[in-house]
Amino acid sequence: MTAVYFITLACLVIAGYFIAAQRAKSLRAAPGAAFHSLPTYHGLLAAVSLFVPMVLVFAIGTPIVKHLATSSVFSFFPPEVANDPLQRGVVLRDVGNILDGRHQGEPSATLRSAATSFAHVLSTGRLIVLGAGVALGIASLLLVLSRISATFRARNLFERFVIAALVLCALVAILTTIGIVFSVVWETYRFFFDPTLKGRPTVTDFLFGTEWNPQAALRADQGDIKTAYGFIPLLTGTLLITFIAILVAGPLGLFSAIYLSEYATPRFRAWAKPILEILAGIPTVVLGFFAALTVAPLIRGWGESFGLDIASESALAAGLVMGMMIIPFISSLSDDVINAVPQSLRDGAYALGATKSETIKKVVLPAALPGIVSAFMLAISRAIGETMIVVMAAGLAANLTLNPLDAVTTITVQIKTILVGDQEFDSAKTLAAFALGFVLFFVTLVLNIIAQQIVRRYREQYD
Repeated sequence: MTAVYFITLACLVIAGYFIAAQRAKSLRAAPGAAFHSLPTYHGLLAAVSLFVPMVLVFAIGTPIVKHLATSSVFSFFPPEVANDPLQRGVVLRDVGNILDGRHQGEPSATLRSAATSFAHVLSTGRLIVLGAGVALGIASLLLVLSRISATFRARNLFERFVIAALVLCALVAILTTIGIVFSVVWETYRFFFDPTLKGRPTVTDFLFGTEWNPQAALRADQGDIKTAYGFIPLLTGTLLITFIAILVAGPLGLFSAIYLSEYATPRFRAWAKPILEILAGIPTVVLGFFAALTVAPLIRGWGESFGLDIASESALAAGLVMGMMIIPFISSLSDDVINAVPQSLRDGAYALGATKSETIKKVVLPAALPGIVSAFMLAISRAIGETMIVVMAAGLAANLTLNPLDAVTTITVQIKTILVGDQEFDSAKTLAAFALGFVLFFVTLVLNIIAQQIVRRYREQYD
């Protein structure tokens, strides 16, 4: 029914656009007519007048119909069934299976009656929603058609709608961000200060602890397994792998961008840049396999030839492959911002006697610095948030070390490990993932602030 609704919506919107535009054209063709707005704006306003009411009716009516249909199901059962979440879910699942023809065995008469009632209320409600949406949309369309005249400011009204839509999109983005931050902060607060949680650490133990072991003994024969929530090993592993990745991707990405934008011929650039950006489209699980099956054994074999003890899973292997992954982020974005530098700046430098390399170093790169820093920050954020490569190439061991040849883990990997499977949200182990997410958010925020300060300093120096 949803598909029918939106197909009807699309047809009415298209029809409304052409009807209004044609009406405006016919009135505009009259002798001495001086229209304020083009027929296109009249058509767009009519289309919007149809679209908005019908979408609102669908968004409001659909949950109401679903609620009424669900309520009709439980009218055939005792109140204790409707009040029990487990039994309620079982009944709704059985009703869905009956309607889909997938119910095993012969359903009871009560269940069949409930399924019939659910289907009847749902279909009737959807028809009512469709009729109400079409009626309201057509009424709105007729209102717009009746106001079409030479003095009707259709363009102004349509632009107001566009502005309202942009504001709405901005509000959705802002509220989404606020919701994410609030949920993380709230669960983090519970992790540290909820007295009902067993084994929760203090803020000091979490931020400055050097041991990470969120597991606890589930059986008596497992002995006394010490639970620890020290954040330092995870932060160290995250920064170590990210540093290696940037050490690899930074020079390669930036220098390739400089070459493609300043030195390469248009023919070479036309096929080299797409090939370079193919790296961005490779799934991270494929890169993880490459790191685990190719890069890590190569590093281990190389180390053994020099008498070094290198773990089968190491930060170096994960960092190298992650650096390969983020090269397109730095290269593509840096190339775009370098090309955006006005040619007049280059011509001015050449006129003063500067060489090409001097022009790039003294003029082009300072002018493109904000964009280049943004590219690096995007790459760093991508590296910090990567999980699959680290799991397959660096392991899960929370080791406090700065040796790139040892196995380490990262914050995101531990978040994934904690939240995998069915987890209860009333334990310190599960809520630790939110605390990790909050600290990771704070670390990323600090890095962005530092990047902004660097950009501001060098931009002022350049100006």
